[in-house]
Amino acid sequence: MSPPKEKLFRSEGPKTVTIDGPAGAGKSTVSKILAKRLNYMYLDTGAMYRAVALRVKEEGIDPTEETALERLCRKLEICFQENNKQQRIICQGKDVTEKIREPAIGFLASTVSMKRPVREAMVRMQRKIGEKGGIVAEGRDTGTVVFPAAEYKFFLVADSEERARRRHRELLAKGLSISLEEVIQEVTKRDEQDTSRELAPLRPAAEAWIIDSTGRTPAEVAERMLKIIKKNPRGMTQSLSDPA
Repeated sequence: MSPPKEKLFRSEGPKTVTIDGPAGAGKSTVSKILAKRLNYMYLDTGAMYRAVALRVKEEGIDPTEETALERLCRKLEICFQENNKQQRIICQGKDVTEKIREPAIGFLASTVSMKRPVREAMVRMQRKIGEKGGIVAEGRDTGTVVFPAAEYKFFLVADSEERARRRHRELLAKGLSISLEEVIQEVTKRDEQDTSRELAPLRPAAEAWIIDSTGRTPAEVAERMLKIIKKNPRGMTQSLSDPA
């Protein structure tokens, strides 16, 4: 039997929850579980950047050419749809859910996300989607840039080797042939790109609760978040680290 959806915040209106962190920290799975428990929408901001990267590749655009990227983003239409209880990402009217998860697209997404026209366009879209609250937004800058006024902010971390193993298992499950060594290299490159970029670098928000997911299941991490939310019904106002 599925756990009951949490009946929190209803008298005060829907809230915004952000979950940021590096690749492989468990953000996606944890965010989906938490959104389901809260009966909130799950907003995968990383998928939106991957959709941009896919279009960049398909249209043969130079990922360093900001003028071309701006033109592309002006005509992009990205939305999320529920299909058989699974969230699908639609770009230009096509379901690109599987295509955007290819490793090459992930690395390209990290590259194009560093470009100002792309970030500005995606942040506008993301804020529009989440303007009424009632969302669990997952990404790399949702708590620092996209939703700086979010009531609940979390930042997931995990041992780099464990993150690579998780990512490797995920790719193998999708039928992609890739070695663990290649995944370790990919995760390392993504970390370097995401933390060193000038525009919206990967870092926890000042008031984010930092949780180490190493050795924990996604369900355990989500439960930890729920306990934190219950103990702070009006939102979190200071930087906190997970003692457990």
